[in-house]
Amino acid sequence: MTQILVVDDEIGIRELLSEILGDEGYTVLLAENAALARRIRDERLPDLVLLDIWMPDMDGISLLKEWSSTGQLTMPVIMMSGHGTIDTAVEATRIGAVGFLEKPIALQKLLTTVKDTLKHGISMKKQRPAPAIFEHSSLFRDFRKRLAQAAAKTRVLLIRNVSGHLAEIGARTLQTSRMPWLDLSVSSAPLTQVMLEETAGGLLFVPDLTALSKSQQKNIVFVLERLEKYHLKLIVALCSAFPPSGGADWSPSLFARLCEASISFPPVEGHAEEIPAIAAFLLSYLVERGEAPKRHFSEEVLNALRCHKWENGWMELLAAVKSLALFALEEEISRSDAKIVLQREENAPSETLPPLFQYSLRDAREIFERMYFEHHLKSEQGNMARIADSAGLERTHLYRKLKQLGLSYGRRSEESES
Repeated sequence: MTQILVVDDEIGIRELLSEILGDEGYTVLLAENAALARRIRDERLPDLVLLDIWMPDMDGISLLKEWSSTGQLTMPVIMMSGHGTIDTAVEATRIGAVGFLEKPIALQKLLTTVKDTLKHGISMKKQRPAPAIFEHSSLFRDFRKRLAQAAAKTRVLLIRNVSGHLAEIGARTLQTSRMPWLDLSVSSAPLTQVMLEETAGGLLFVPDLTALSKSQQKNIVFVLERLEKYHLKLIVALCSAFPPSGGADWSPSLFARLCEASISFPPVEGHAEEIPAIAAFLLSYLVERGEAPKRHFSEEVLNALRCHKWENGWMELLAAVKSLALFALEEEISRSDAKIVLQREENAPSETLPPLFQYSLRDAREIFERMYFEHHLKSEQGNMARIADSAGLERTHLYRKLKQLGLSYGRRSEESES
């Protein structure tokens, strides 16, 4: 049943609108202030909001701006006021309101406006509830807020330095209950106008930009030219450093277009107390996707995860969770299972290789390459000629590789070579 939220500080107005709309078969939700309206919007996802402009704690225009700026304006809003002006109505429309009703509200005007707004489905649909981790973890909560804010203002958004799984978890929070979703990495077949028409108003997603084939890159170009026409958003993830490996195969203008607006997943280091809840969430996510058998962590393992130093960030944490689920012999992941995956010599030198077998081939290669060149930069004191000889690379290729890996090199040692 269609739900309408009425936000007004006057009890008489709330009761009157509730009675009228209830008689028309709508479910009516009531809020006397902005704080309650926020809560009801998050919990019940109304199909339409009737919002009073003049309220004591926060006026309706300010609440409308808040919803718009945070990506929460996912339902049509009709403003109401007994002291409205043309300027106020224009401002409300500019922010995102779809209509304006003057008090006292005429019965027929109210019903016609509500019916027409719902009939035409003015562009906005219910937001999917985000996983609980986005409320319980400050890392996820902050990321979700920043992601929604950025996505509200751009049709193309890059999520940097994070695995495709985590990027998808974030991107899914932007998806509404009836919003189409299309993963552009699933197929190399050419996209067609018909496919975009079927996905109109939806989200297009790429879990790893570096893994796209030539034909899939052509699909990206095809999509970018039609985002506005079909009201689409494109969310792409980049797991490694800029530019993607094999960057020479990419059109510089295409890559620049995809990088116009970007956001990074916040670093996991320094948030030890949140690790158990995050690890449990990632485990349930993998189980739901069928990528891991049904498992759960013992308290001992959660404590071990909390105390572990996640030097390689999110990719290491996600890989460890998946490995623990795959290697555990019982449904409860035990301390002995954790020792196999997380074991690390306390006094081992910093250059000891991490357990690379738990990573994807691409991620393991990047971790090894970074350690390899860090070692040679240190041992050769930054002498690029000697490093190039040791690595068997041309100097220009070496510079490009160091830049891809995010490793810095000074000019002083280069000057001493000549």
